[in-house]
Amino acid sequence: MKKITRPHLRNFLETHLTQERVLDIGGGRVNTNHSYESLFPDRYIVDVDPTREPDIVGDAHHLPIESEAFGTILCTEVLEHLHTPEQAVSEMYRVLRPGGKLILTTRFMYPLHDIPHDYYRYTKYGLEHLFRNWERLEITPETQSFEALAAILQRVIFQTDLRGGKITKALIYLFVLILQKSGWLIKNEYGDIGKETDVSPFITTGYYLVATKPS
Repeated sequence: MKKITRPHLRNFLETHLTQERVLDIGGGRVNTNHSYESLFPDRYIVDVDPTREPDIVGDAHHLPIESEAFGTILCTEVLEHLHTPEQAVSEMYRVLRPGGKLILTTRFMYPLHDIPHDYYRYTKYGLEHLFRNWERLEITPETQSFEALAAILQRVIFQTDLRGGKITKALIYLFVLILQKSGWLIKNEYGDIGKETDVSPFITTGYYLVATKPS
């Protein structure tokens, strides 16, 4: 069963593909659920896990990279696993050249994964604060509200043993398919129970962020 979020992530990254040298933080080459080799063929990978065969083993909080060494940084599904995100973002800023671009994705409404190193979930407003010193900040929700609920329910299939086995999981999968197609039911969405502030979506699995270091 294909993950609901994966095609969205692929489509987003395809809009930023490049043949240029890219610093990939936490990407890995093996033991990963996805590959960006065709989109970013010249990746220099930093990862804390040597079994994932990075170019260099290193921590995002203390990148073993010279300052202003890269014009593009790729960091997908990593920020929520960093215990001190402000420090890691500062390191990304340091190693990026002026005018360089950061391409980052992270989780908002999402189940626990890769425990125990699963520390944070980010709202759009939290990301705006965290990247307040960057330029041309673009933050895009990964999924709309009903699709986000479908993705969370799909993780129940992936991450649980259920009474009833395959029959129960088949029923849940049916609900997943229904939720994916139910976005048309929503007329308006709000950021508060009093329905005073419009926001869409008010639930999403995560955010895609593109930020530029000031020249």
